[in-house]
Amino acid sequence: MSDENVQPAGETGLFIYGIVPSDVEPTPDAQGVGDPPGDVDAIRHGDLAALASEVRLEEPMGRPADLTAYERLLDGTAAVAPVLPVRFGTVVTGPDAVRDLLEAHHDTFAAALDEFEDRVQYTVHGRFDEPEVLSQVLAADRRAADLAGQVRGRPEAETREQRIRLGEMLSQAVELRREAANRELIEALTPYAVLTAPRAPSHELDAVNVAFLVEVEDEEDFIRELEDFAEQRRDLIRMRLLGPLAPYDFVSAHQLVE
Repeated sequence: MSDENVQPAGETGLFIYGIVPSDVEPTPDAQGVGDPPGDVDAIRHGDLAALASEVRLEEPMGRPADLTAYERLLDGTAAVAPVLPVRFGTVVTGPDAVRDLLEAHHDTFAAALDEFEDRVQYTVHGRFDEPEVLSQVLAADRRAADLAGQVRGRPEAETREQRIRLGEMLSQAVELRREAANRELIEALTPYAVLTAPRAPSHELDAVNVAFLVEVEDEEDFIRELEDFAEQRRDLIRMRLLGPLAPYDFVSAHQLVE
């Protein structure tokens, strides 16, 4: 979102979570960010609405509890209606600023909501089992295995150069295996997904990290195929599935206002 109407002076503002169709109603127990959590309302303009809650401007945003509240609201909404997540931390002056936003970007928001109807995001994250992947690397690369033998049991100070070279070789080998694992995952799950969005690794031992946009009617097939994929690699990769989620990784692809 542009800076216009954002971060106003004064005591309170409206924290915007996401854009939804105008007939979406927050549940009575929906809670937003802040301490204490704010009540979530739908501010409507035509056939669109924004989910928002009042926040004190002097209160810092970004605590783990705030991010959890933001995601819980959006993911819960995505389970029953299309929703376009708005960048975390977006605060505007009040209801009029929200309606101005909805009016200014109506066509973009409406088209994206239509595309996300009956679709949810699933994120697949997996991490290599360190002993297993290193064992495979050393078994496949004689040079790395020789270096590992040279440093084993010897002081670090005496083997610094070999350890640096070994670390570089292991890192490159893990990167190649990560690229292969992501390709295999995408190839296996693409028949059950509308869109895919590879994500950057969050750890040096990450094996896969990919977001998938899935039709609600294909969820069972998608999960079944993922379970088969994970079972075939269970000794090498520890996988977890996050979802159903709001389409965080796919809204940005539409270049919605941030």
